[in-house]
Amino acid sequence: MREELQPTPDPGWLLTHDGYSVMTESAVESRFAFGNGFLGMRAARSMSRGPTWASWLGYIRWASWPRCYVAGLFDMPNTEPPVPALVPVADWSRVRLVLDGQPLAARDGEMLHGTRRLDLRRFVLLSDWTHRMPGGATFTGRELRLLSLADRAVGLQILRFALDRDGVEVRLEASFGLAGLGMEPMRLERDLAAWRTEGTGKAVGMAGAATLSRGDDVAEAERPFPLRWVWRWRSVAGQTADFARLVAVARADRPEDDPAPRAAAALERSRSLGWRAVLAAHEAAWTERWTMNDVVIEGDDVLQRALRFAIYHLTSAANPDDERVSIGARGLTGDAYFGHAFWDTEIYLLPFYTAVWPEAARALLMYRFHTLPGAREKALRLGYRGALYPWESADTGAETTPDSVLGPNGTPIEILTGKMEHHISADIAYAVWHYWRATGDDAFLLQAGAEILIETARFWVSRAVVEADGRRHIRHVIGPDEYHEDVDDNAFTNVMARWTIARGLEVVALLQARWPDAAAALRTSLALDDDELAAWRDATGRIVDGRDPESGLYEQFAGFHDLALLDVADYADHALPIDVVIGRERTQGSQVVKQADVVALIALLPGEFPGSSAETNFRHYEPRCAHGSSLSAAMHALVAARLGHAEMALRYMHETASLDLDPDPNSAGGVRIAGLGGLWQAVVRGFGGLNLAGERLEIDPRLPPQWQSLSFRTRWRDRTVAIKITPERVEATLLTGESMEIGVRASFVTLEQGTVLRVGLS
Repeated sequence: MREELQPTPDPGWLLTHDGYSVMTESAVESRFAFGNGFLGMRAARSMSRGPTWASWLGYIRWASWPRCYVAGLFDMPNTEPPVPALVPVADWSRVRLVLDGQPLAARDGEMLHGTRRLDLRRFVLLSDWTHRMPGGATFTGRELRLLSLADRAVGLQILRFALDRDGVEVRLEASFGLAGLGMEPMRLERDLAAWRTEGTGKAVGMAGAATLSRGDDVAEAERPFPLRWVWRWRSVAGQTADFARLVAVARADRPEDDPAPRAAAALERSRSLGWRAVLAAHEAAWTERWTMNDVVIEGDDVLQRALRFAIYHLTSAANPDDERVSIGARGLTGDAYFGHAFWDTEIYLLPFYTAVWPEAARALLMYRFHTLPGAREKALRLGYRGALYPWESADTGAETTPDSVLGPNGTPIEILTGKMEHHISADIAYAVWHYWRATGDDAFLLQAGAEILIETARFWVSRAVVEADGRRHIRHVIGPDEYHEDVDDNAFTNVMARWTIARGLEVVALLQARWPDAAAALRTSLALDDDELAAWRDATGRIVDGRDPESGLYEQFAGFHDLALLDVADYADHALPIDVVIGRERTQGSQVVKQADVVALIALLPGEFPGSSAETNFRHYEPRCAHGSSLSAAMHALVAARLGHAEMALRYMHETASLDLDPDPNSAGGVRIAGLGGLWQAVVRGFGGLNLAGERLEIDPRLPPQWQSLSFRTRWRDRTVAIKITPERVEATLLTGESMEIGVRASFVTLEQGTVLRVGLS
């Protein structure tokens, strides 16, 4: 067991946190969270913490916020307004150690040493600590926890500890803490339990097995309750006790399904292997993923570690085997946003998965296909055609954004994002199209993608209304800049809408040319006739976009240029968001932007910015952005990198990385996974210049001068390509797949498997 508890030797793969502070503990639990796309667990200490049950906290704060989540397990908690939320399941790693009748707890005695390490290479959470009890006995322990990437139903915990005294009466209790909280029990057996949610009728089954050995002796456990183990003995100074626990989890989405048999079968699989084989299989699966997903930067150790941290969480959030779940704004690492998915998934995360893990990207897009009926219902309810996706989505595709919330003084505050932030339907179409372009996954296009594109295009044609000036306007919307609500003709929204309609027309023509039978069937099922397609073509030429033809500058929305100027730099030192500092009314009356809006449009649709207009728009809007969202800095970094502003891009990248790498108390709600996806994009698509959307894979790099090289891999249409970029050249190696043409800046060359292609950058 000693070797398994050792971290990866290379410190570049380790994140370490020493000691304990109530001010940062919950943020550390988010930062060091671990998961596999099906299960997620916060890095709360399994031992030496008290129970979490108090309801009203007043002026004190939680010392810890333990959570274990199952992707897709939603129910309606007792909140006002009622919104679906991820249901935390049993804290299966809870261990309680009682020494001479006194529980080992951080608040008692003295913690002499305490370190947690997130081993990014092995994808395990490691802990070691030394604690002196009030009675003088000293405990020394080491622990490993993981959620298996090789078998997503399985988790593992191993713990080795010793005392420095003879004769201490020891009681070790292992249990499933908070088991079934807020759920109805279906069965409670010795090693197996299942619970059903009260509202949605979903169910979760959990099974566990635990062993304890001291020296060569395997101790017999007392089993007073289901999923609870108790051992008692008297200590021998220096003798180690080795505890190992396996857990298995299954989810059932229909009331008639019982998840318990699948949980029991998963536990039996892992027990038959043994915990060492479970650990080895997990590490092998992660080695395979890192081979594909890793990005290597020579010349910036700080950003290298931040990028691996980002890739770690991006990889741990996705499950290519489940098309019924998406990735929430905080993944499976915290309670913030109740596990709801936003536009973050398609715009900030999908580019990563499409480039290196297209199976995961496909599953996420299939989730949007399965929730298409909910998007159609929302459009119809608001008086439109086609599909309007919910701003916040849980598991059903229904809009989960509350209509209002209660303010600090008890006054209702209307929430308009669910009613007006409609650009998400274009964002999803954007992800669908770019996934297909990069992968050539025709089966997906025929099964799901084409229908999404057609129905979102249909929505936008009905949403963009012809007015007296003969132009089509999209009024009463919220763009990415949520500081300004209920605006007209938001440039991001309108241009993305026009782009979506054009892609709808393109996919209809594509289907007709390549798969005429499928095209006819889809047009019949969607009642799509030639007159409607003519209206689509008309719409693409009439939608107002706010672009000044002389300067190329987009007006963020109608009337934005008339708002008061505000020097955002004057408020840069404030810890609070600018809208809190200057007030909501002044914010709405000023040219201050919450997050990348027109700048995001530059990133997504660079073709809409010919000549120097991308630079013109970036220079205009960058100083007006207050970055009131964790999504903003990474998008600015991406655009700055593409435009050649290396130092500015690096500053924004480091700002993005610090949001989750630093133990900020505001991170207690979970890691900001969209920002982490944006960081990957800024490095690989920004400085690396990777473009998968064209007729060939293209590289147009702009490395910062302090970097010696940038290396990464990507998938493109059933091929795997390794890229290494230095200031002098691009090296490309086709690892798998047929020969292909690759573009490097203005050069187009053929890449053959097994040979290293070198193209100079002059």
